[in-house]
Amino acid sequence: MNGLLIIDKPRGLTSHDVVNNVRRIIGQRSVGHLGTLDPLATGVLPVVFGSLTRLAQFYSASEKSYEGTIRFGFATDTNDAEGHPLAPAQSVSVSIEDLRLAAQSFRGTIAQTPPPFSAKKIQGVPAYKLARKKRALALEPVQVEISEFEITSFENERAAFRARVASGTYMRSVAHDLGVALGCGGHLESLRRTRVAEFKIEDAQTPEQVEVAWQAGKCDDVCVHPRKLMPDMPSVTATDDVAAHIRSGRPVNLPDFSRAKQVKVFYGQAELIAIATRIAGTLFHPKIVLASEPAVHAAG
Repeated sequence: MNGLLIIDKPRGLTSHDVVNNVRRIIGQRSVGHLGTLDPLATGVLPVVFGSLTRLAQFYSASEKSYEGTIRFGFATDTNDAEGHPLAPAQSVSVSIEDLRLAAQSFRGTIAQTPPPFSAKKIQGVPAYKLARKKRALALEPVQVEISEFEITSFENERAAFRARVASGTYMRSVAHDLGVALGCGGHLESLRRTRVAEFKIEDAQTPEQVEVAWQAGKCDDVCVHPRKLMPDMPSVTATDDVAAHIRSGRPVNLPDFSRAKQVKVFYGQAELIAIATRIAGTLFHPKIVLASEPAVHAAG
């Protein structure tokens, strides 16, 4: 069984918790996610299962969109609301105009130091493991891309924001660094991911909704149709003979005129059987051959 679910991750769960929950619901071990969310965060967490886990490589650099709240007045050791304050809270005497002006310097390509409690590795060890042991950390700044960072409101020392960022950007670090820039300290109080690549919050389902649908045999109601995956990559439909060749990993001629380097190959309307790479003309090599079982269908 292959498929993709857009989970609306609840606050307090890790991304791995959600994956384990999906494993239990669908009764399958081959389950993964497309982009970690911190326990504090909620929102879009695409979860793939079956052979579609092999598509994760195509989403590793996906752009992400967020909404959230930054609390000013003190920083924390985790850069978010789950950490311990690094100093007593201080009064905040900034205006929304000050915030919006400071936010401008966080747009574009910037150098960002990852938060100490993160999965970034130091000599092969995740930073969060060292941070838990109170070990001194030497995380190096990295280049990140922030296409949008807008302060939408400011009240009671809390600023609401909207952001659109490239993969690898930490909104916790943005919140912390903005507090430093304003001289009053700050940390990420709440975060909701509203989009990952083509997956939007409007299409997300809670784990409870997924479980109810699965138990009712209405899998199609909660799974993303395979034709909607990777919309920028052209699709072609294989005949019976061509599909058999693709499943055995052999090059095939495909009726594609897009001149794209890669195409999605379907058998019928709903079974994604391969990602194929163009060799020359209409001759393609199946770069990734997906399992031959049919796509998810509702039972009854």
